[in-house]
Amino acid sequence: MNIVDSPRIIKIPETTSTSSYLREYLSEHPLPEGSVVMAGFQTAGRGQPGNSWESDAGQNLLFSTFISPGVVPANRQFIISRIAALSVREALSRYVEDITIKWPNDIYWKEKKICGMLIENDLTGASIYRSILGIGINVNQEVFRSDAPNPVSLKQITGITYDLEEILHQFLQRFYGYYLDLLQGKEEEISHTYMERLFRGSGYHPFREAGRLFEACIHTIEPTGHLILEEKSGKRTRYAFKEVSFVL
Repeated sequence: MNIVDSPRIIKIPETTSTSSYLREYLSEHPLPEGSVVMAGFQTAGRGQPGNSWESDAGQNLLFSTFISPGVVPANRQFIISRIAALSVREALSRYVEDITIKWPNDIYWKEKKICGMLIENDLTGASIYRSILGIGINVNQEVFRSDAPNPVSLKQITGITYDLEEILHQFLQRFYGYYLDLLQGKEEEISHTYMERLFRGSGYHPFREAGRLFEACIHTIEPTGHLILEEKSGKRTRYAFKEVSFVL
């Protein structure tokens, strides 16, 4: 990260998605790494493929940031998900307990989803040229109307109204720190911390694979992001995202 130029925070009232806005902005205007686009409302907020993001205007923290981690090989890009998820988890843990990371990078409070993110990596050769991280954190929304199965907000948990920019700065402080750790070659330490913070990270839990229900524990998560589950029989299976799901 370029520590000479301070990251900028660009606040806009509304956009289709903060990641799309940031990508278009970067095509015309250079920005320091770690700069942020923060919106009050997204008309087409995106989650993982096939998902959308519900948010009432002005109630939640909707933002995108970017880094240029040229030291990260394309086949190890999951480390970006790790540092983003850890940063959100630690920021939210200032306000409430029982925050965990649900593989690959959803953030949960107990059995409910409080944050989702979509990370888009642009490659050049065998390395990552740029990562754009779109993050939505449920902060002050009191009622969710979509058919999403288990959303929750900080305000629903605590009854308190929060300052969105304060939470953004809590995230950025941690994210910049983890990114510097990554640039200094501390990938193993980051991965170890990520494993310690996982939702249902210990013990056997129900999963679903193509209609089959089974119990397994999380054995490990590979640098590629693949999940290795171990059943009680000792059988281990390797899964990509969307190939297996937690039964909530």
